[in-house]
Amino acid sequence: MKKSLLALVMVGVAVCGGAWWWHSQSSSADVSAVAADAGVAKRSGTGGFGGAGSMGNRSQPVSVLDVRKQDIRVVISAIGNVTATNTASVHARVDGLLTKVMFTEGQQVKAGQVLAQIDPVTFQIALDSAQALLAKDVVQLKNAQVDLVRYKDLLAKDSIQSQQVDTQDALVKQNTATVRADQAAVENAKLQLGWTQITAPISGRLGLRLVDAGNMIHASDANGLVNITQTQPIAAIFAVPEVNLPQLMRQIKAKVPLQVEAWDRELKNKLATGKVLATDNAVDPTTGTIKIKAAFTNADDSLFPNQFVNIKLQVDTIKDAIIVPTSAIQRGSQGVYVYAVGSDSVVAVRRIKMGITDGDWVEVQSVGETSLAVGDQVVTDGADRLREGAKVEVIIPQKQSGNRNKADAKAPNKATAAPSPSGDRPRWMDFLPPNTSAADIEKIKKMEPDERRDYIRKLRQQ
Repeated sequence: MKKSLLALVMVGVAVCGGAWWWHSQSSSADVSAVAADAGVAKRSGTGGFGGAGSMGNRSQPVSVLDVRKQDIRVVISAIGNVTATNTASVHARVDGLLTKVMFTEGQQVKAGQVLAQIDPVTFQIALDSAQALLAKDVVQLKNAQVDLVRYKDLLAKDSIQSQQVDTQDALVKQNTATVRADQAAVENAKLQLGWTQITAPISGRLGLRLVDAGNMIHASDANGLVNITQTQPIAAIFAVPEVNLPQLMRQIKAKVPLQVEAWDRELKNKLATGKVLATDNAVDPTTGTIKIKAAFTNADDSLFPNQFVNIKLQVDTIKDAIIVPTSAIQRGSQGVYVYAVGSDSVVAVRRIKMGITDGDWVEVQSVGETSLAVGDQVVTDGADRLREGAKVEVIIPQKQSGNRNKADAKAPNKATAAPSPSGDRPRWMDFLPPNTSAADIEKIKKMEPDERRDYIRKLRQQ
């Protein structure tokens, strides 16, 4: 009995000891996790990683660019359609068998270049016949002319009647006319023979071949052998609103060349640069626009007939304008504004009035007492986390930090250690454990903020 009681007591003690050990280990793990989160929060200056206190006292990472003073273009945007300067369909001018095709589809050709050959045998025979008839009639003409001279001598001696001389003179004139007709027939036969070589009527780019060698072709065929479009130079037709017409005509009358740029559909690549060639003579009443034709040299064949392009027409230039990046522009209840970074790394709201936009830059005018000066830094990325008086940390992209000394290069700063796709180091990378693999970093980049925070916390606990 005593032994059983002793065994039960020992089992109870063991169970209580195990429970106490398990409880102490769990509490220690919770404390470690809390400490890890607290460490992250302390370094980030927040109440928790990405939590509600993220706008605490820590500096907000931002990207900046300087305010500039430079000329800015006044540009009208439009949608245009490329059109060939000239278009021609190549037709045969005589009927015959097409024996040779001497061009490649899509080839650039010059006016007068031989493109195809029609069987010339029939036309050569016609030419030989015309030349033979001409030779016969020339001999008859010379004989009649000799007889006329002889008759005139006899008439002077009163040996023949004048009527006979007149008849011979008429015969000479008749043979002369016959010879001229024969000469015209010979020239016509030569022309017909020459037309057996089909040549390019204009310079340009050939299209697809419409007739193959071995086919009979006729001058009356509706479809030709091939089409040619003149693409060097080439033109584009577009329409601009009539409100821009006075400014446009003022530049045209002053004989100022108006520059035109042709861009692709996505407005990512500039295809060509040209000049305004002409304007239409009337405004379209249905659209309130006027058509304009621009010419491009198109030496690299970047433009094709009937191609859709975006047009940028420069009608003026504003000298020494104050400009900022369009990415710096913010809009809110207080109007249009930018965040300017002071020398103490504190941002201030600067209200502005927008002017002309040209690409990624926009002309600005200050509003009220505050103003922007050349060289001021304005926030271009990260403004959604800012407010008046916020402390910021300017992130320098790696490509802009090439002037660091060798010591800095060996120990890169946070801005350049692991740049993001945009060129700036994400803030969350400061909280990764030192042994985090590249695969984990790529995985974390694709996570949502809450998921990323939890995942980083687990890595730190491990």
